[in-house]
Amino acid sequence: MIEHCRQHPWLVALAVVSVFVAAACSSDVESSPDRIRVVATTTIWGDVVGQLVGDDADVEVLMPVGVDPHDFQASSRQIAAIQDADLIVANGLGLEESLDDVLDNAAADGANVLRLAPDLDPIEFGHHGGTPKPCHPGTPSTGEHEETVPDDHDDHDHGSCDPHVWMDPLRVSAATGLIGQALEALDPTIDWRTRVDAYRAELDVVDAEMTRLLDVVATSDRILITTHDSLGYFGTRLGYRVVAVVIPGGSTLGDPSAATLAEIVDTMERTGVRTIFSETTVSDRLAQAVAAELGDDVDVVELWTGSLGGPGSGAEHVTDMLVADARLVADALAR
Repeated sequence: MIEHCRQHPWLVALAVVSVFVAAACSSDVESSPDRIRVVATTTIWGDVVGQLVGDDADVEVLMPVGVDPHDFQASSRQIAAIQDADLIVANGLGLEESLDDVLDNAAADGANVLRLAPDLDPIEFGHHGGTPKPCHPGTPSTGEHEETVPDDHDDHDHGSCDPHVWMDPLRVSAATGLIGQALEALDPTIDWRTRVDAYRAELDVVDAEMTRLLDVVATSDRILITTHDSLGYFGTRLGYRVVAVVIPGGSTLGDPSAATLAEIVDTMERTGVRTIFSETTVSDRLAQAVAAELGDDVDVVELWTGSLGGPGSGAEHVTDMLVADARLVADALAR
């Protein structure tokens, strides 16, 4: 269970910084008759955009809370909103699998599509237990996922590149700068730099708190087994290793073979890991099956990864979600 935010001293520092974010986002909305229209694909990036624009833009988030980004299907009304937006903020690297063609078509028609992940130092999938390698969209993988990314989709094909960049608060901070630049190009009368700096200060507090929480786990126990390969950036930033995933290939839409599940059981028996981390946006059926194979002392712990949480979850904002996940991981592995 996630504790109420007010119980955590780190949030005192975060609250102080948030005052500056709120102040930076205050402006006279009525001074401009043409409001900026922003569409964000995921709840994650919708929240970041919302923190920056405040009341100075209309923000539509395509994906509802709890929806798997890999499996989302846009409605005709949402496709029209993409085409009419002044700015579309997407993750890219194949995360929004069904939206790739929609975003390509919108960009071809002149829409301002900002795909963030390709510019956030992406890493490769598949180096479980090893050192993650930088991923360059458009080049063949050197890891165990050997797909070559087609040249005409360099910026959004999954290929070998891990799209889950938002699980690292420092990459979210870098993305905030990219979004701020795009907003400044649309309305240079607003001091976007002050807003970006204020939100980055919040993320610095979050990064420090995540580190504090996860430092209690012994180095030898910093091992992650997950439903799908979504914690690579989380682990890289915080000194944890993803050694196995239930659903292969980086997407949630694949199916593991019996051999893959047997390998996970073997890995857990060999390492002594007694926790599988599942996700709110993905069924935990397979994770529960692996846990059942190993016995009653194996836990399946649900994290927020592909979506923010709903009201009262403690993960309603990106800053809350990242700290909540760090706490859940620490509590599970330090026991």
